[in-house]
Amino acid sequence: MELLDKLNWRYAAKAMNGEKVAEDKVERILEAARLAPTSSGLQPFEIIVVKNQEIKEQIRPVAWNQSMITDCSHLLVFAAWDTYTEERINYMFDLTNEIRGFKNEGWENYRKMLLDSYPQKDEEENFNHAAKQAYIAFSQAIAAAAFEKVDATPIEGFDPAAVDKILGLREKGLRSAVLLPLGYRNESEDWLVNLVKVRKPMKDLVTVIE
Repeated sequence: MELLDKLNWRYAAKAMNGEKVAEDKVERILEAARLAPTSSGLQPFEIIVVKNQEIKEQIRPVAWNQSMITDCSHLLVFAAWDTYTEERINYMFDLTNEIRGFKNEGWENYRKMLLDSYPQKDEEENFNHAAKQAYIAFSQAIAAAAFEKVDATPIEGFDPAAVDKILGLREKGLRSAVLLPLGYRNESEDWLVNLVKVRKPMKDLVTVIE
C-alpha cells in the first residue's frame, strides 16, 4: 500500500539542510491540512506559514534551540482558536449554507445546539478542544509531506506563550498548539536518519472487541 510505504519512509528529521521546498509542494501539504475533518466542521484553527528567517531565528530559542526551526524551509504553526464564539460558529455554518446553496432545518437546529453550548464553556476547555482539531490537520499535513518526499518534524517542545507573542497570535484570538518544520534531512548531521523505525507491535496497540 503506497500510503504505508510513505509513512515508513518518513521520520522526525532531527537536522535539516536549509534547502527550500517548492511552493507547489507546500501548497499541496496545506491543502491536505485544509481538507482534514474536524468536530462539527468548524476548523477551529489557523495555520501560520513562517518563511521569514528572522522570525524563525526568534522562535528557535523558545523552542528548545532545535535546529530544525531555523534550518527548515517553511515553519508551520498550527494555532487553535482561543475559545469558541457565536461569531466563529456562525461563520462556518453560514459559509456551508452559502457554498451548498440551501439551508437545512436539521443543520440549523444543530447550529443552535452548538451556540447554546460552546460559547458558554470555559475558555481553556474550548482551547483544548480546538487544539485537538488542529492536531487532526497536523497529522494529515505530515502524511501529505511524506507523499511529497518532504521531511516534516512534529515539535511540541516550545514555549507557546513566547511563540504567541512573537507571532502576535493572542491579538488574533489564537494560541499556538504545535509546530511543523518542513524541509529536507541533513543526513550527515542527523543522528536518527539511519536508525530503524520503532513502533509498538500491533498486538500491543490494537484491541479488537467482537
